[in-house]
Amino acid sequence: MMYHSGIREVCGNAATGVLVTIDGPGGVGKSATVRETAEYLKNMGARVYTTRQPSTGTLGTYLWQHVDFYHGMALANLVAADRQYQQETEIEPRLADGNVVLCDRYLPSSLVLHGIDGVSTDTVWALNSGIRVPDAAVFLRADPATITARMHGRGGPSDRFEALPGYAEQELALFDAVTADLTARGWPVSTIDSGDLEPSGAGLKLANLVVPLLGSE
Repeated sequence: MMYHSGIREVCGNAATGVLVTIDGPGGVGKSATVRETAEYLKNMGARVYTTRQPSTGTLGTYLWQHVDFYHGMALANLVAADRQYQQETEIEPRLADGNVVLCDRYLPSSLVLHGIDGVSTDTVWALNSGIRVPDAAVFLRADPATITARMHGRGGPSDRFEALPGYAEQELALFDAVTADLTARGWPVSTIDSGDLEPSGAGLKLANLVVPLLGSE
């Protein structure tokens, strides 16, 4: 796949930013893909800002440290509060400055993980009312064996969800269902199979999904 022509000039004059979210099962390679995508886009002249959910703010950092402690509605409320605050104070200002914002996890991950915790889909949507629809909602997937191998390669499960028996198969099935639901709701959904790709290859595919969103001369 070739890059969009003229992107260097287009990115330099972007009036509004582009929000790209990246979701998928734990261990599928989201963080590495975000880093590679950011490098590709920066090398083409784009202004890029990378972030994650939960955020790196006070509440988000607390959640990263205590995700195994909170369950169900308690966790869903905390994550939604962090997301709402991050949108207001971090994401929207960066978009207003014309950045491509790459967000590692977003609302789709909440729909999956809070669902595992027994929180209904309608409740998750209600808690996240007003959350911005991304310009591209990207899902990474791979076969369960690849996901499990990658997880063990990074040192094992990072939270209680990844420690569940058969977590890879369960999260894949749930993310597929969320993908179908968001597509029906009109979200701009794309899926990248990263199973046979190094992070650089997945990053290149993602960068090529972003480029057409940046306009033309």
